[in-house]
Parts: sequence; C-alpha cells; structure tokens
Amino acid sequence: MNIEQFYPLFLQAAKVTIDSRKIAENDIFFAFSGENFNAATLAEKAIDDGALAVIVELPEFENRDKSIFYVPSTLEFLQQLAIYHRSKLNIPFIGLTGSNGKTTTKELIHAVLSEKFNVQYTAGNLNNHIGVPLTILSIQPEHEMAVIEMGANHQKEIEFLCTISQPDFGYITNFGKAHLEGFGGFEGVIKGKSELYDYLKNNNRTIVVNENDPIQVEKTENYSPKITFGAETSHYHFESFSEEHFVGLIYQGVKAVSKLTGEYNFTNLCAAASLGLHFGISFEKIKHALELYTPTNMRSQVVKKEDRTLVLDTYNANPSSMTASLNNFISFEGRKTIIIGDMLELGDESETEHQNILKLAQNLHFNEIITVGKHFKTVNSSDLAFENTAELIEYLKQNKIQSENILLKGSRGIALEKVIDFI
Repeated sequence: MNIEQFYPLFLQAAKVTIDSRKIAENDIFFAFSGENFNAATLAEKAIDDGALAVIVELPEFENRDKSIFYVPSTLEFLQQLAIYHRSKLNIPFIGLTGSNGKTTTKELIHAVLSEKFNVQYTAGNLNNHIGVPLTILSIQPEHEMAVIEMGANHQKEIEFLCTISQPDFGYITNFGKAHLEGFGGFEGVIKGKSELYDYLKNNNRTIVVNENDPIQVEKTENYSPKITFGAETSHYHFESFSEEHFVGLIYQGVKAVSKLTGEYNFTNLCAAASLGLHFGISFEKIKHALELYTPTNMRSQVVKKEDRTLVLDTYNANPSSMTASLNNFISFEGRKTIIIGDMLELGDESETEHQNILKLAQNLHFNEIITVGKHFKTVNSSDLAFENTAELIEYLKQNKIQSENILLKGSRGIALEKVIDFI
C-alpha cells in the first residue's frame, strides 16, 4: 500500500484517528504500537465499529477484504499521508513556534482570522510529530486557511515539522529558557526554534517579526518578505495598555482590551492583529475577536472565586515565563500569594534557575510564597515548601490563604490546578 493508492480512500473518510475509543462511522484508524500493546489487535473491531479503513504495522493483521492495510510504520505512513495531503492544499498555512505563548497566540490568530475566513487550526496541544500530521489531515475542502502550532524540545524537531506542514507564513513568539536539557542550553533553544526561519527563508516564505525582540530582528535582518510589528517604523504599530489587570492594544487610536492578563501577552495580541490586518480584516473585526476570546486552558486565565482573584497559569512553566508572570502579578492591588511549581526539563541548570526564581519572588515582596515540587524544595527552606501538590492540598485544608490575589504558576507535571478547590 502506497500513499497515492491510499489517498482516494482517505478523501472519503470522515476523519483520521489514533484513538480506538473515538472511532466513528467512516473514520480511518491508525493502529499505533507501544511497548506493551499493539492497537493492530483492535483492527477488526474498528471495522465493526464503522471504520472505513485501518492501518496496521503487523503483517499478520492485514485483511484487504476488510480494508485493513499493512505498512512497515504507521507513524511514517501517517506523516507521509499528511505531506501528500498538504501538497494538494492551495491555502495559506501559518506556522508558529516559540518558548512561551505558542498556544495562546495560535488561538488568538485563529480567532482573528475566523472573522473573515474558515480556518482550521491545531487542536489543544497536538503540536508534535503526531499532532501536526493529524491537524493537517483534518483540513477539509471548505477550509480557507490553516494555523499550525509546532512544539519542540530538541534540535531538528522544528525542521522536521516544517517539512510536514510547509508553512507559507511563520512566527516565533520568543526565545526563552524552555527545554534547556533537550536543546543543550539557551543558544540551543535559539538555534532549534530558528529552524522555522531557515525553512521560510529557503522557500521564500513570509516571516512575521516582532521588532522589539532583538533576536528576531537579528535573525531576519535584510530578509524579505516579512510582516513586522513593534517599532514605529514597522508595518503595524500598536500601543499597549491595561485595564483591571487585562492587557490590551491600541491601533490608530482604537482600543481593544483582551481577557488575558500580563504584559507578556501584548506581543501575542500584536501578532494576531498584524496577521489579521495583512489579510485584509478591519481593525473593528480584529477588536471584536480579541475582546471575545476567553482563555479556558489554564494559560494567563483570570478567575474570580468569591472575593478573590486567581491567576491560573498552570499549563507550562520555564524561567522566562515564570519571571514574566511574577513581574506581572506584583502589579495587582491588595495582598498577593504566589503558588509556584517546579520548572521541568532544565537539566544541569535546574537548581540555579529555581534559586533565581525564588530570589526574584522574595525581592518582589509577595505577602506569601508557596513552592511545590522537589526542585523548589531543594532551594527553599521555608515551611511553605511542599514536595508535591497532594502535600499542599493537605496544608490548605487546615490553612486558608488570606490574600485577595493568588497566582498559580508551574509546569504541567506539577498539576497545580488540583489545589483550586481548596483555596
């Protein structure tokens, strides 16, 4: 079975899935194998459940009479099918990566462009070597644009995802201290993320540049075509403002205030607005999209709980995003408690970076500093240093936080959102 032979069958499918629990009528099921289980054993059941076809990587399960097809690697076949489908799509693809703000920016771009176009975009955090192909394979004839988020934690990953998604436009949100272990330090982060620039330059595609970011400016110097924002000489110039902790932007005298907290989200709003303006969307419609967008994904999410304000930023954390969150939160009026969780995947720099964040928090003089995780506990001798979320929950059952403002910020693995019910 090769891609060209299979493609007509793919075009008849409702969707592609790798989850046997989500198979519906006319789906194509890719039966991935794992260390302890091979989904090929579910191939016949998938067909009985209504699947149009099943792709397996164990030859003994092939049954072409039942549209069960053997390939040497289900993953490679999925990726090659996505590349082939991408080659048939004559719509703009916008690719984005970065250390912080990828998902929020992706959702803002989708919201803005959806004011005029039918846009398909990365669902949730499906931004890796499996998620990107699945997103591309979800693009239907009615879609007029695609927004593809690309995540990476080591070199050459963005390069590979670009070969699959083949973006026409690209934006790097920022270069921060994320996944230092995999990238081999901060310089490795810059090199790895810049693989998006390399692809765009090699294919004469458009780069979106925040001209207030010196790394972006340096990496795209003397390159064209590009869309710029940030400086007064840019294509699009926005001013920032805040209103009741929420960040907004001003374009040609018109204000748009978002439901996102943190000055660090200003550039995310600018990127979305710049692309909207580039594609001919009026700023009134852009303003409508930015003001309507409501974060629900534990990223810069402001939640009112009784008489207190909670800032939930528990989906990810690294030294760059943690610093930005703390500096933003100190501006809140009233008493402030921070609950910060470990920053993961920092390798040899972990202890130093956790010490730096703890020192920053102490220098900002928050009313209460609570840390969660083994890395913070190593550097924090306070009684409010907990090894895990469960320990903190037991403490909160007996000790109510008195502050009017509470920040929860930590890596996904710490799961700080579990403490919300006990605050």
